Amino acid sequence: MILEVAFHPQIVHTSRSNSPSGVPLEAPQQHSGMTYMSESTPNPGPSKESAKPKESKSKAAEGSSDKASTGFETMLGKLVVDQGLITDEELQQCNTELLATRSEGEAGSLEDVLVKHQFATQRQLDRLRKEFDAAKSQSKIPGYKIIKKLGAGAMATVILAQQKSLDRLVAIKILPSRFSEDQNYVERFYKEGRAAAKLNHPNIVHAYEVGQAGDNHYFVMEYVEGNTVYDRIVEEKRLGEDEAIDIMLQSALALQHAHDCGFVHRDIKPKNLMLTTNGVVKVADLGLARHADDTDLAKAEAGRAYGTPFYISPEQIRGAINITGQADLYGLGATCYHMVTGRVPFTGKTPSEVMKGHLRKPLTLPDEFNTSLSAGFCRVIEKMLEKDCPDRYQCAADLVEDLRLVQQGEQPHFAKDDLDLSSLAVRIDTPEADIPQANNPPRRDSDSLMSNSMFVPMIISIVINVILLIVLVALNA
Repeated sequence: MILEVAFHPQIVHTSRSNSPSGVPLEAPQQHSGMTYMSESTPNPGPSKESAKPKESKSKAAEGSSDKASTGFETMLGKLVVDQGLITDEELQQCNTELLATRSEGEAGSLEDVLVKHQFATQRQLDRLRKEFDAAKSQSKIPGYKIIKKLGAGAMATVILAQQKSLDRLVAIKILPSRFSEDQNYVERFYKEGRAAAKLNHPNIVHAYEVGQAGDNHYFVMEYVEGNTVYDRIVEEKRLGEDEAIDIMLQSALALQHAHDCGFVHRDIKPKNLMLTTNGVVKVADLGLARHADDTDLAKAEAGRAYGTPFYISPEQIRGAINITGQADLYGLGATCYHMVTGRVPFTGKTPSEVMKGHLRKPLTLPDEFNTSLSAGFCRVIEKMLEKDCPDRYQCAADLVEDLRLVQQGEQPHFAKDDLDLSSLAVRIDTPEADIPQANNPPRRDSDSLMSNSMFVPMIISIVINVILLIVLVALNA
């Protein structure tokens, strides 16, 4: 969902609570229309013994009528029970009354009976019909057999399907009907499909097809069986360093490929990093991706910040035009911080307050929350979260190099520790002291520094006194 936030410059952020769109989204929520739309109840027709229709068990449960062939009337009884509008006993009473009415030659429907006895309002029934029709429409995408609903986010519904021609499972993202008439949403939806189709990397969700069937705009992509990094954080509270480095390295390789192809993701976060059952990372949801050469879109979006507040980069918050891949590295750094500390880098009561933290507040170092982290890995995280682009990693390839060094137990090359030059200058005057290296930081013992700093003046004072004594002796002689 894109929300306007009252903060200058004008802020737009995605919030799916931060739920990831892509494959799959969240734990599936059962949708009555989707669950039962494939069911059908045959019309037994009149009995040989009597023209009067007899109530069958299936009719009593579902409220069949001559209109049942339309689908909605067939399923209406089941839908209203599942929605909690009536009980099974009340549905039985309604069906009995409906059959009695029809036996007298009067037209009638279950809808009429439900409204008459105030079990449901016409508005509630209209809403159920609309949801049922939408679900039924979604089941008609040429070449695909719908299996089940995987989940739903603010911007799309995702369903599991079988591609008939290749006999493989796929995930199909469908734009909700309320957005289908908005050209901006439709264009963004197709842009995600086109962007994903241009990328071919084992750590990026593959795109297969984007198109329209009836009123439905759909995007067919690789089905990822597993969960998200966010799910892992919820499960484990925080991840170990080895697992976090592995996830980071795979994600960085995916971003390196995307950046080399000219795309900036702009919404890297835990819910957009899928994890297969084999531990393979898949970067998903390219809905905010923008090509570096798309200057028209960049100018149109100037002054607006697209992203998710907990993981958005400072330059995105400012609505800068020239957003580069460094924004993705910041988002990946915020994601990594969340993985290893169990908390996001900056918090606040409102999205604006959170984003002000990215702009102005100093970062609490990750090892203050997780003392088991190595110094090298902490420096990598801190460098990714530098507020100014010149201080951050310049490209994903540099980050990949540092992550591999840390993974091998070595010190990172680009994320170096600052050297205390003043301490170095004092130590150089001590013959037996070694010059400290970057991976062996100088001691900061105040007593040692004081004793060293007093030693030199004392020697100088003695030398001066000796010289003066010699001069006085020479003069007296």
